[in-house]
Amino acid sequence: MKKFLTALALTFSISASAEYIMIVPQQPGNGTSVWSQIVARHLEKQLGEPVVVRHIPGAKDIPGFNKFHNDLRFNDNIIMVSHGGNGIGYLVDDVDYDYKYYDSVGMMNLNIVVGKKQGVDFQSGTKAKIAGSSGRETDGMAIAMLLCGNLSTIQEYLDCWNDRVVWVNGLKGSERRLAFMRGEFNVARESVVSWNKYYTDNSDADAEIWFHHGVYDLNTKQQKEDPNFPPGLRFETVFEKTWGEKPTGPLYEAYTLSRNFRDVLQKALWVNKGNPNLEKLRSALTDMITDPEAAAALERETGEYEWIVGDDGNQVVDKIRKNINEQKLKDMVWWHENAYGYPSVFKSNLLN
Repeated sequence: MKKFLTALALTFSISASAEYIMIVPQQPGNGTSVWSQIVARHLEKQLGEPVVVRHIPGAKDIPGFNKFHNDLRFNDNIIMVSHGGNGIGYLVDDVDYDYKYYDSVGMMNLNIVVGKKQGVDFQSGTKAKIAGSSGRETDGMAIAMLLCGNLSTIQEYLDCWNDRVVWVNGLKGSERRLAFMRGEFNVARESVVSWNKYYTDNSDADAEIWFHHGVYDLNTKQQKEDPNFPPGLRFETVFEKTWGEKPTGPLYEAYTLSRNFRDVLQKALWVNKGNPNLEKLRSALTDMITDPEAAAALERETGEYEWIVGDDGNQVVDKIRKNINEQKLKDMVWWHENAYGYPSVFKSNLLN
């Protein structure tokens, strides 16, 4: 009852407000929350109208997005902020939200870094030890392939994973970093900004980049090098250096699907289809990202990455949805359940 009354009060306060309200599905202080505060502050400047952030946290950051889908999106002043974990959840979790019902205001096409302790050679048999959590499922797939090479079946990958990887659920971000610093983990996964903040030039971390996932090229529909890093660290490049061939097979196919939905949709702004404020918001966002002050603030938080603004965002969603097929979805669900212990569902409706 208390949760219901809280949600009801939130809905009423939002409905009664003349402000633009950005819904963040996380606790304050998390990465998407910090990013949203920066965007809200600078978007407000361009709109000339108040933009405030409201948090609706919950398990795997799903309740806030579900609340937007079921109720809040019908308010023309509501903007939903989603992140990469929501992209993965869309594919394998029992969620209400569905991107096809929304219009993209804009999104940042981002990347994730996976590092390791300096000098660790996993090819010598050392187990990879990493803290798992929602949003890291894509990284786990890449790690399995780098450790195991190209295998014929998803079961073979699981057997290798169980032998070569220690995946520990349940730790918060600060706990994961401290555990890496102490040497309890030998693999770290971070956003680009967090990697630079906590690991680059930090001798106590004793860390080096193992690989990153690259940046999705909207024209070729393939990954390209990340200009924020020296060449040669993209996952496919590191795999080929390690194994002498390109990555292929069932886990790689599932990985590319997971990577596209997580990284391309990693920081995105949505409104309900038909929202009369859409073009005004898109225009303000376009002005915001060309404002030097806003661009510098966002670069400090995310790195130097491109924005996808306007209807291009809708087209991107259409493109990556075409990468969905039955086998990839089934393999993703199976891998999430058996490698990570995450309950997942096969969603046949995504094949339509």
